[in-house]
Amino acid sequence: MSAVRIAIPVALGIFAIALWAFLVRHFAVPVYVLPSPADIWPAFTGNIAELGAALWTTLKVTWAAFALAFVSAMALAVLFSMSRTLEMALFPYAVVLQVTPVVAIAPLILIWVGFDKVEIAALIIAWIVAFFPILSNATLGLRAVDPNLADLFRLYGATRWQRLVRLQLPGALPYILSGVKVSGGLALIGAIMAEFVAGSGSATGLAWVITEAGRNLQIAKMFAALGLLSAAGVLNFYALTLLEWALLHRWHDSAVRRQV
Repeated sequence: MSAVRIAIPVALGIFAIALWAFLVRHFAVPVYVLPSPADIWPAFTGNIAELGAALWTTLKVTWAAFALAFVSAMALAVLFSMSRTLEMALFPYAVVLQVTPVVAIAPLILIWVGFDKVEIAALIIAWIVAFFPILSNATLGLRAVDPNLADLFRLYGATRWQRLVRLQLPGALPYILSGVKVSGGLALIGAIMAEFVAGSGSATGLAWVITEAGRNLQIAKMFAALGLLSAAGVLNFYALTLLEWALLHRWHDSAVRRQV
């Protein structure tokens, strides 16, 4: 069954690439409008060093923002689970941060941080984008405690710390991991968005490579960078999915049923 699940999307991808190559060749589409897959591969191999360095720059910002979002969101979610008053006071501002278009405030962040510190600005922007999914899911998970188990912990005189570590956090783990999967992809999007907004040579990530290639009508190079970016996002998602499976498959229904 697992082999079929892999074979079907791979076969569909091969068919799409073959159809793409045929249509470009049949209609004689200029390479500066839409390159053929045969044009993209040489652009990738010919710029592998530049693309690899740019990808590493983008991923460093992505992973740092993701880690910062996880730590800060989890800390705030724990505080929310302990104090309803604190949650009512701060959660609306977290929502405001989430619903405000980041592309609108990104230029301000770049101005405040400085155009010579694009990576720091990108880190802040990516953190803003990645923060809320973990916060909302973790808060929901920490609140969704079995009342009978909560009563049992109180009956045995468990401290607030013991209830948090031994009851709430294990019970909230599926919610947290769900938010983590979303946040991982959003951190990458935030980093790329910041590099696009920067729009200067001080940004050395993949977004700058795409922007520069577009200005020079190197469309095949643009597609090579886009393909690399998509591959990084897919690998990032499946790495987090694997982490979710590793932590849940022995005991939680969502992972156990997936194996059946």
